[in-house]
Amino acid sequence: MYDEEDLAAIRADRERWAADTLEPTRERYGERRDRFATVSNLEVDRLYTPADVADLDYREDLGFPGEEPYTRGVYPTMYRGRPWTMRQFAGFGTATETNDRFHYLIENGQTGLSTAFDMPSLMGLDSDDEMALGEVGKEGVAVDTLRDMEVLFEGIDLAEVSTSFTINPSAPVIYAMYVALADERGVPRSALRGTLQNDMLKEFIAQKEWIVPPEPSLDLVVDTIEFAVEETPRFKPISVSGYHIREAGSTAIQELAFTLADGFAYVEACLDRGMDVDAFAPQFSFFFNAHNSLLEEVAKFRAARRLYARRMREAYGAETDAATQLKFHTQTAGQSLTAQQPLNNVVRVTIQALAGVLGGTQSLHTNSFDEALALPSERAVRVALRTQQIIAEESGVADTIDPLGGSFAVEALTNEIEEAAIDYLDEIASLGDGSIRDGVLTGIEGGYFHREIQEASYEYQARVDAGEETVVGVNTYTVEEDTRPDVLRVDEGTRDRQLSRLESVKTERDEDAVDRALANVRSAIRSDENVMPAIVEAVKAYATMGEIMAVFEDEHGSYRERIGVA
Repeated sequence: MYDEEDLAAIRADRERWAADTLEPTRERYGERRDRFATVSNLEVDRLYTPADVADLDYREDLGFPGEEPYTRGVYPTMYRGRPWTMRQFAGFGTATETNDRFHYLIENGQTGLSTAFDMPSLMGLDSDDEMALGEVGKEGVAVDTLRDMEVLFEGIDLAEVSTSFTINPSAPVIYAMYVALADERGVPRSALRGTLQNDMLKEFIAQKEWIVPPEPSLDLVVDTIEFAVEETPRFKPISVSGYHIREAGSTAIQELAFTLADGFAYVEACLDRGMDVDAFAPQFSFFFNAHNSLLEEVAKFRAARRLYARRMREAYGAETDAATQLKFHTQTAGQSLTAQQPLNNVVRVTIQALAGVLGGTQSLHTNSFDEALALPSERAVRVALRTQQIIAEESGVADTIDPLGGSFAVEALTNEIEEAAIDYLDEIASLGDGSIRDGVLTGIEGGYFHREIQEASYEYQARVDAGEETVVGVNTYTVEEDTRPDVLRVDEGTRDRQLSRLESVKTERDEDAVDRALANVRSAIRSDENVMPAIVEAVKAYATMGEIMAVFEDEHGSYRERIGVA
């Protein structure tokens, strides 16, 4: 710690340095531009000193790894104990093709699975729905029934692998299928490990995939959390996602603030249900983006842990360490990938992955260099996975806990991002009745989040177009003849194979059992019961994704966003 006399001396020395050393050399050395800023347009100073972190209290604001406020990490040993989970996103075609890709990734050293679903599955539609035409298996794997889940995890031990499912409106059905598959194989539900994204508030804010309106969507999320606490205590029933908020064009501060706002809204909804915060909060997980401004991203992750821990303790009465620890997955920024000179994306992904590791992530997905062109090829996936392995095994950054902690620049940025995020949270609460939950729902209906992200996205693109923001290979360092890697192409026979499997299931199943199961789902909705047990029984009867989600749409109605609607 520096006392006021020390800080005054440092400030005076900086002024002297600027006058005596910096100014006389400006003509010789100069500076590349008048203003320096992060990719989020957060202005950064040329030099940071102890005076920039004068209010920082080491014990209160930083502490030690594994202790509140977790600024330096949620585990005492961090990566010295074991590396982060390397969880590459994968899914295309039918369950058969994706199962092959899962085995390929495991054989190449991946330590956790992450499942991408096609658009019909994401939207709760069956592959034979007319709205699914042209989309079956195109941007992820098609899953219509429990039969697809059986094929998807063939040869994979559910008790040994941790699996992430990136799906939202129809997430409860996919979760139910995974639970049903475990029951079928005799794997105890308590042994299941993994994460369900299941973040519907983020959908209404950024990704725009939904089936029913916000409030019943929120109730369904709480049902999955309540069920998971009792039935699958090692499985994370929600991954509160800032990733898609950032991909939509937000700044790093907006990503952090809006993500935590959604997370606190879920906490409040669970508390309203009468649940114990120390029972459900440990099963929350978070999902962040890692963009190009390395120091800003590291600061964002550190600020997230500190802000979350304090608010969970002070606002929601969390008493256990597990309930105050923010644990998160990171994915490198898909939005930053360029179709021009795609091999440059390897470098971008490496920088972003380093930001995630230096920021203390618990698991990491590294994008493939060809993803601006198509779904990733095996070659590109292997390079992406090897990027993580090289960082873990060769760079040395995993050997020291929070290696950038104590940097004047990083600590100043951490403070600045945290303070700005708190301002946003206060503003969101003011939109409603003072609670974060009501503020988020009110903000969704009124277009608040949409406008904030839209403005940030517009301003970023304007800077790119003006040349103020450099995108290598796009607005500078361009080439006449570009590199075109071989890309993955989904087999045109995918839809036919998927429809054949779906038809086979419908032919073989007991239709009376399906009708009874769907009626039980409807009854649970109408009686305000937790619907998860009924959904599990429905998928065991081989009711389809579309049939189950149609019940929810019948009961709650559909949703149309008001923004931009005359």
